[in-house]
Amino acid sequence: MAAGEEQCRQYLQRHRVPELLHRLAALLLYHRPESPREFLIQALERVQAGRRAEGEYPHLMDEANLGAMFQLLDVVGQGRITAAQYREALKTLGLSTEDVQLEDDVNITLDVFKEEV
Repeated sequence: MAAGEEQCRQYLQRHRVPELLHRLAALLLYHRPESPREFLIQALERVQAGRRAEGEYPHLMDEANLGAMFQLLDVVGQGRITAAQYREALKTLGLSTEDVQLEDDVNITLDVFKEEV
Protein backbone atom coordinates (compact mmCIF):
# COMPACT_ATOMS: atom_id res chain seq x y z
CA MET A 1 0.00 0.00 0.00
CA ALA A 2 1.34 3.43 -0.91
CA ALA A 3 2.29 5.84 1.87
CA GLY A 4 -0.29 8.36 0.66
CA GLU A 5 -3.02 5.75 0.80
CA GLU A 6 -2.08 4.80 4.36
CA GLN A 7 -2.08 8.47 5.41
CA CYS A 8 -5.58 8.87 3.96
CA ARG A 9 -6.78 5.75 5.76
CA GLN A 10 -5.30 6.96 9.06
CA TYR A 11 -6.87 10.39 8.58
CA LEU A 12 -10.31 8.89 8.03
CA GLN A 13 -9.95 6.58 11.03
CA ARG A 14 -8.63 9.32 13.30
CA HIS A 15 -11.64 11.51 12.52
CA ARG A 16 -14.04 8.55 12.54
CA VAL A 17 -15.39 9.47 9.12
CA PRO A 18 -16.42 5.91 8.12
CA GLU A 19 -18.51 5.58 11.29
CA LEU A 20 -20.18 8.94 10.64
CA LEU A 21 -20.97 8.06 7.03
CA HIS A 22 -22.30 4.65 8.04
CA ARG A 23 -24.51 6.22 10.69
CA LEU A 24 -25.81 8.87 8.28
CA ALA A 25 -26.59 6.21 5.68
CA ALA A 26 -28.40 4.12 8.31
CA LEU A 27 -30.46 7.13 9.40
CA LEU A 28 -31.29 7.92 5.80
CA LEU A 29 -32.41 4.38 5.00
CA TYR A 30 -34.35 4.05 8.24
CA HIS A 31 -36.32 7.30 7.82
CA ARG A 32 -36.41 7.45 3.98
CA PRO A 33 -37.19 11.18 3.83
CA GLU A 34 -38.61 12.87 0.73
CA SER A 35 -35.63 15.27 0.70
CA PRO A 36 -32.55 13.17 1.48
CA ARG A 37 -30.08 16.04 1.15
CA GLU A 38 -32.03 18.29 3.49
CA PHE A 39 -32.42 15.39 5.93
CA LEU A 40 -28.65 14.75 5.92
CA ILE A 41 -27.90 18.45 6.42
CA GLN A 42 -30.26 18.52 9.41
CA ALA A 43 -28.72 15.33 10.80
CA LEU A 44 -25.22 16.82 10.56
CA GLU A 45 -26.45 20.00 12.25
CA ARG A 46 -27.85 17.85 15.08
CA VAL A 47 -24.52 16.04 15.35
CA GLN A 48 -22.76 19.40 15.72
CA ALA A 49 -25.29 20.62 18.28
CA GLY A 50 -25.03 17.34 20.19
CA ARG A 51 -21.27 17.61 20.35
CA ARG A 52 -21.58 21.15 21.68
CA ALA A 53 -24.17 19.87 24.21
CA GLU A 54 -26.74 22.21 22.68
CA GLY A 55 -29.07 19.54 21.43
CA GLU A 56 -29.69 15.86 21.17
CA TYR A 57 -27.47 13.70 19.01
CA PRO A 58 -29.51 12.09 16.19
CA HIS A 59 -30.45 8.52 17.10
CA LEU A 60 -31.40 5.76 14.74
CA MET A 61 -33.27 3.84 17.41
CA ASP A 62 -35.54 5.00 20.19
CA GLU A 63 -35.84 3.44 23.65
CA ALA A 64 -38.47 0.95 22.54
CA ASN A 65 -36.24 -0.24 19.69
CA LEU A 66 -33.29 -0.61 22.06
CA GLY A 67 -35.45 -2.58 24.50
CA ALA A 68 -36.57 -4.92 21.72
CA MET A 69 -32.98 -5.40 20.57
CA PHE A 70 -31.89 -6.16 24.13
CA GLN A 71 -34.66 -8.76 24.46
CA LEU A 72 -33.46 -10.44 21.28
CA LEU A 73 -29.98 -10.68 22.78
CA ASP A 74 -31.25 -11.76 26.20
CA VAL A 75 -32.99 -14.88 24.90
CA VAL A 76 -33.27 -16.49 28.34
CA GLY A 77 -34.71 -13.34 29.93
CA GLN A 78 -32.04 -12.96 32.61
CA GLY A 79 -32.03 -9.16 32.37
CA ARG A 80 -28.44 -9.04 31.22
CA ILE A 81 -26.24 -9.81 28.23
CA THR A 82 -22.56 -10.63 27.95
CA ALA A 83 -19.84 -8.21 26.92
CA ALA A 84 -19.42 -10.21 23.69
CA GLN A 85 -23.13 -9.84 22.87
CA TYR A 86 -22.89 -6.12 23.63
CA ARG A 87 -19.93 -5.69 21.27
CA GLU A 88 -21.75 -7.58 18.51
CA ALA A 89 -24.83 -5.40 18.98
CA LEU A 90 -22.68 -2.29 18.58
CA LYS A 91 -21.13 -3.68 15.41
CA THR A 92 -24.56 -4.58 14.04
CA LEU A 93 -25.67 -0.98 14.60
CA GLY A 94 -22.55 0.29 12.85
CA LEU A 95 -21.10 1.74 16.05
CA SER A 96 -17.46 1.62 17.02
CA THR A 97 -16.28 -0.86 19.62
CA GLU A 98 -12.81 0.67 19.93
CA ASP A 99 -13.59 2.46 23.19
CA VAL A 100 -15.39 -0.51 24.78
CA GLN A 101 -13.16 -1.65 27.63
CA LEU A 102 -15.13 -4.55 29.10
CA GLU A 103 -13.84 -7.82 30.46
CA ASP A 104 -15.55 -10.89 29.03
CA ASP A 105 -17.13 -11.76 32.40
CA VAL A 106 -18.94 -8.40 32.66
CA ASN A 107 -22.71 -8.41 32.17
CA ILE A 108 -24.65 -5.53 30.64
CA THR A 109 -28.14 -4.69 31.97
CA LEU A 110 -30.93 -3.15 29.91
CA ASP A 111 -30.42 0.27 31.54
CA VAL A 112 -26.70 0.24 30.77
CA PHE A 113 -27.42 -0.96 27.22
CA LYS A 114 -29.85 1.90 26.59
CA GLU A 115 -27.53 4.48 28.11
CA GLU A 116 -24.44 3.35 26.22
CA VAL A 117 -25.99 2.63 22.84
